[in-house]
Amino acid sequence: MKWLRKKRVLLLLFVGFTAILFLSTNWMSWFYPIYYKNEIRKHSLTYEMDPFLVAAIIRVETNYKTGRESKKGAIGLMQLMPDTAKWALEKAKLPDVSLDRLKEEPSANIELGTWYLSSLSRKFDGNRIAVIAAYNAGPGKVQRWLDEGDWDGSEAAVKDIPIGETRHYVQRVIYYYEQYTEIYNEF
Repeated sequence: MKWLRKKRVLLLLFVGFTAILFLSTNWMSWFYPIYYKNEIRKHSLTYEMDPFLVAAIIRVETNYKTGRESKKGAIGLMQLMPDTAKWALEKAKLPDVSLDRLKEEPSANIELGTWYLSSLSRKFDGNRIAVIAAYNAGPGKVQRWLDEGDWDGSEAAVKDIPIGETRHYVQRVIYYYEQYTEIYNEF
């Protein structure tokens, strides 16, 4: 009898937890969290970028883990290549930002990465898919693909991106972007 009562209590707890989980309006945010929201929001406003795109890129690049350095040498949350970071620092005219700071400090890395995304957005006339591809492969390669007709820059033709790593990267960023925009009502 006591054993049956324990099962009922456990069943009730399980049903209650499940109901709370699925009836909660934002339960999916547990599986798709966005960290550094204030920094992303601030820099996205400054550089007129979609904060969900910035968050999706960070999610794919480092899953919000600071201090990362890739095998190729990319640094920080947004995995900026050192040469790209140096060029962007000169163009963006950000005071007191060093490569070491970009690697360790989320706000500085998010600011420069968002500025760079904004620069790519201007270069590719706001084509979000081309911007994502250029963030990964470099703007020169993406421009060449577009000019030579290897890829038309559309989401429908992502499968035609010549480099597999970039193709997969774009697909992952789009996936997280869509999850974020569906889950979160606002940033």
